[in-house]
Amino acid sequence: MSTRSPDSIPSQHLSPAPRLALVVSRFNEDVTGGLRRGSIEWLGEHGIEVASDDVFLAPGAFELPLLAQTLAKTGKYEGVICLGCVIKGDTAHFEFISLGATVGIQQASLATETPIAFGILTTYTEEQAVSRSREDVHNKGREAAAACVESIALLRQIRA
Repeated sequence: MSTRSPDSIPSQHLSPAPRLALVVSRFNEDVTGGLRRGSIEWLGEHGIEVASDDVFLAPGAFELPLLAQTLAKTGKYEGVICLGCVIKGDTAHFEFISLGATVGIQQASLATETPIAFGILTTYTEEQAVSRSREDVHNKGREAAAACVESIALLRQIRA
């Protein structure tokens, strides 16, 4: 199976640079902090700055869809990047939170016609989560940022 690094995505230097919101889960903060840093780093490398006022902290992954949809509806943001982490435990809680966040983000994106990137890790172990939030090119926060920007570029092209 081949994977695509966000750094292999054609560089999207959009003009004007889009205003983006980041919504980051506070649950599993060591991991989500790494995702946030990766996302902001990738955006900076592509000429997109995120103001501290455009970074919002959510209680957990389950709350991300509502917050992302509300931010998209303000009209201030051309895209929203959702970052979170759900690690499987001993109960079915993992499945419900993961499914709810996934479907909720998809519905919010469709309802608002705004790219809302899914940067939520759903892992079986903490080790898997940590390896996906490290400061390297495989950081899933970088991938979520790249997906959001690439979607914005395509939507601009389609709507032009």
